[in-house]
Amino acid sequence: GKVIMPGLVDTHSHIGGGDGGDRSSAIHPAVRILDAIDARDDGIHRARAGGITTVNVMPGSGHLMSGQTAYLKLRDGRTIYDLLLCTDVQQQICGGMKMANGTNPRREPPFPGTRARAAAMIRDRFVKAQEYREKVRAARGDPAKLPARDLELEALAEVLDGKRMVHHHTHRHDDILTVLRLQQEFGFRVVLHHVSDAWKVADQIAAAGVPSSIIVIDSPGGKLEAMDVSMTSGAALERAGAPIAFHTDDGVTDSRWFLRSAGLGVRAGMSREKALEAMTLAGARMLDLQDRVGSLEGGKDADFIILSGDPLSVYTRIEQTWIEGSKVFDFSDERDRAYAVGGFGVFRNNHLHVHTGEEDHE
Repeated sequence: GKVIMPGLVDTHSHIGGGDGGDRSSAIHPAVRILDAIDARDDGIHRARAGGITTVNVMPGSGHLMSGQTAYLKLRDGRTIYDLLLCTDVQQQICGGMKMANGTNPRREPPFPGTRARAAAMIRDRFVKAQEYREKVRAARGDPAKLPARDLELEALAEVLDGKRMVHHHTHRHDDILTVLRLQQEFGFRVVLHHVSDAWKVADQIAAAGVPSSIIVIDSPGGKLEAMDVSMTSGAALERAGAPIAFHTDDGVTDSRWFLRSAGLGVRAGMSREKALEAMTLAGARMLDLQDRVGSLEGGKDADFIILSGDPLSVYTRIEQTWIEGSKVFDFSDERDRAYAVGGFGVFRNNHLHVHTGEEDHE
C-alpha cells in the first residue's frame, strides 16, 4: 500500500544556483546566500520531486566562513521571499552561518595555508565579535555610545547569542575535534556536516552534545581528507547517542535520490526509526524549525509526501509532495514527471528547457 510521511528536510544543499564569498578574504560572515538564490531554478523542482519540502541552502566550503545560509520552504514561489523561512519574531534570522575547515579553505593568502592558522583566524574573529557585542550591550541603546556598525561582527554576535546556528563543513577526525574545541571555547551552537571520520570520534561528538549531518548517497570522492569515509558513521553516531540527519549537498548528489539515504543508513547498521528521523525531524531540529516541520502533528505545517511503498525500498517512488496543504509535485503530471525522471533538461510549455544558471535555452 501507499505510505504517507512528513516532507523531507535537507540540512545541506546548494540548489538555487547561489554563490557566497569571493577570494578577497577567507572570512565572509556578512555575505547572505539569499541575495544570490534563483527562486526559479530547476533544482528546486527536482528537490520537490525528491520529496524535499524544507532545505538549508548554503554557500560553498571554500572559506573559513562562507556566509549566512538560507532556510527555505520549497513552495511554488517566484521570488526568494516566497520561500524564505525565518526562526525569529522579527523575521531577521532566516538561516545559519556556514563555516569550514580542512582542505577546502586552505589556499594562498589571504587564506590560511595550514590547519593551525585556520583555527587561529577563526578564534581571532570570534574574540573581536565578543568585544563588539560587549560594546553594544554597554551602550544600552544610546546611539552616541554604540560602536560603528560592523555587519560581519553583527552576524557573529548573533552566532554567539545562539540566534544563528553554525553549519560546519568538516571531514577528518582531527578537524572535527578542532570544531568541538572552538564550540566549547565560544559557546556557539553547531551542526557538523559531512563528518567523514565520524565513526572514529563518535563518542567525543556525542559527549559534546553536537548533532551531525551526514551524506550516504555517495562519498565526497577525490579528497584525501575523506579517504576513510564510512557508511557506518550513522550507526556509530546512533550507538553513541549523537543526533544524526542526512543531507544531499546537491549538486554533489541529486536531491531526487535523497529518500534512498534512509535505506542505505539501515543497511549500514542504523535502526529504521533513526534512519527515517534523520530524513525529517532530526534535520528540522538542526534548523530550529522543529515546531513547524519534520513530523505529522497538529499545529505544524501540512508538509507531507505520498510514497508508492516502503520508504526503505529501492522500488518505492515519490508520487506526490505537499507543502502547507498545497500539492507541489505529482508524478502523474507529465511536466512534474519530467523533473522526476529526466536529466537536467525538463519540459516547460511543451518545449525542452535547459537551465544553466545564467540563461535559458529552448
